[in-house]
Amino acid sequence: MQQLLRDNRGFIAFMLLLGLFRTAVADWNPIPSGSMRPTLLEGDVVLVNRLAYDLKVPLTDIVLAHRNAPQRGDVVTFFSPHDGTRLIKRVVGLPGDRVEMRGGMLWINEKQLGYAAPQAGDEPMLPGASRTTALRSTEDLAGHSHAVQWLPAAHAIRDFGPVTVPADEYLMLGDNRDNSGDSRYFGFVPRDKLIGRAERVLVSAAFLENWAPRFERFGLSLN
Repeated sequence: MQQLLRDNRGFIAFMLLLGLFRTAVADWNPIPSGSMRPTLLEGDVVLVNRLAYDLKVPLTDIVLAHRNAPQRGDVVTFFSPHDGTRLIKRVVGLPGDRVEMRGGMLWINEKQLGYAAPQAGDEPMLPGASRTTALRSTEDLAGHSHAVQWLPAAHAIRDFGPVTVPADEYLMLGDNRDNSGDSRYFGFVPRDKLIGRAERVLVSAAFLENWAPRFERFGLSLN
């Protein structure tokens, strides 16, 4: 065993440093589901900035210092307060915000967000299944415009609230509003559950089709 360790000490050191880097500085997150469509697609791999909000002890979730507060519109990774699953969603409500959804449209602090006229878009389902039509629009979230979509005939929560976001917690929604398990179902997300901010798509492959690289998505910024 000692000989094996000596012969591979360079590789072992590299793996340890890689582990420290991934848990303290930057990480990558594969997108396995369509909850953030059309912003993120199944088969995307995104770069996550773990230093965006907090400085943590490497290999732990112990916070040494808060750096920056999450902002409305940030795409973040976090651990679900329901079962600890690692998720990626968009920050919609900040501490103290009063948030309401009416017919799928968001209201924050008594003001409805701006939406562009919806357009029909082709939406793939699971591999081998049929396709459906989605209604897509652009949502203006405090000056941060991003794409959202709704699925006709979906059984999703389109009305809730108004609710007030507690201190040190956040309200998260998926951009695919009718196909996302988010704060409508598991509640607010405490700050200590946050992992980091998703910055850009590193690489992408057509997961639901033939796994062909989607070069046009390589390096795509999420900010």
